[in-house]
Amino acid sequence: MKQKLTAAALTLLLTGSLFLSGCSGSSKTVDLMKDVKAADIQTDTALTEEAFLSSTDFAVRLLKESITDKENLLISPLSLELALTMTANGAVGDTLTQMEEVLGLPIDELNPYLHAYTKQLTDDEHAALHLANSIWLKEDKKLTVKPDFLQTNADYFQAGIYKAPFDNSTANAINDWTSEHTKKMIPTLLDKIPDEAVMYLINALAFEADWEVPYTEDKVDQGTFTREDGTTEEVEYLHSSEYEYLKDEKASGFLKYYANGDYAFAALLPNEGVSMKDYVDSLSGEQLRNLLTTSELTAVEASIPKFEADSDTNMAEIFQNMGMNDAFDYKRADFSNLGASEDGNICIERILHKTHISVTETGTKAGAASAAEMTAKMSMIPPEEIKTIRLDRPFLYMIIDCHTSTPIFLGVLHKTVA
Repeated sequence: MKQKLTAAALTLLLTGSLFLSGCSGSSKTVDLMKDVKAADIQTDTALTEEAFLSSTDFAVRLLKESITDKENLLISPLSLELALTMTANGAVGDTLTQMEEVLGLPIDELNPYLHAYTKQLTDDEHAALHLANSIWLKEDKKLTVKPDFLQTNADYFQAGIYKAPFDNSTANAINDWTSEHTKKMIPTLLDKIPDEAVMYLINALAFEADWEVPYTEDKVDQGTFTREDGTTEEVEYLHSSEYEYLKDEKASGFLKYYANGDYAFAALLPNEGVSMKDYVDSLSGEQLRNLLTTSELTAVEASIPKFEADSDTNMAEIFQNMGMNDAFDYKRADFSNLGASEDGNICIERILHKTHISVTETGTKAGAASAAEMTAKMSMIPPEEIKTIRLDRPFLYMIIDCHTSTPIFLGVLHKTVA
């Protein structure tokens, strides 16, 4: 019979699965949530304007840190927000404070907000947004993971919890899981698992939606796309008449809806003379939220180039630039609410983020996968210049108590023969 996963039950599952897999010598992944289910969390009151604005502001700050002058950029703030909030549930002290500042809300508000937000997302035949979360633990007696940490992520994020040997079979299992939950748009998340890795906290996201009004053949033609450096390329354009206009001081654009009106494609074109980076740098979360919530009902003749894009980024440096430093420093990171490893202090090594998008006549497909890779490292004394001390003249000497650093014996040697 299925029941809520209690801390005691999870402890039993963790130790039991380790024993069984260790005895069998099998590299099979063990599903620790197979016969249990998460608690029923009621969080409808968490959907506040403050939370929405915070989430938008997080997205804009991510965009500002990620954008470059020439390269395409595609990020999923929601996917990253989910992966990092699951990770933050294991943080304490300054490590947690910095993560909360970057994410925009305290953890006791982030958990219910993201739970309620993802719960209300539309997922139907013609406009679907599918989300999945998972936590992968290294099968290692030196790794101790706190049941309350896993319980919280199971309750709020329905995270699957797996124990595995963290060898090539585990990398394949994680990639298979990611591919399945992104509808094969992100077929590979990991090339290999580093020896120091002890845990992965992963979100996978797949969006598939038909246009509310698909493009007919007569609405598609060839056109020129001009890059900021003046070079051009020939592309296919999709033309349509829309009715929601977006405008601020430096850009204008439109909304184009997907089937059932639950999702829309929003586009903003900087004014002539305003570079893309300058425009993004001028944005704030409040400004973008205001822009998207106060569209003007007016006719818009819209043209979208058909395009397909992929991105593969380690966002560790980006999040450090945003102020989340301690989490990546094995000397300062404090993930004691997550657990502990005898191999060293647990910290975030990489934040893997892969995305894909395809925009065509019929609709849009987009996928994202985000993973916080946790590693355990020993604090090492940095190498110093080698010193030479030769006791060939009178010297002071002591025998000290190392617990108190006080001398038990103290002497001076002036000569070696009495």
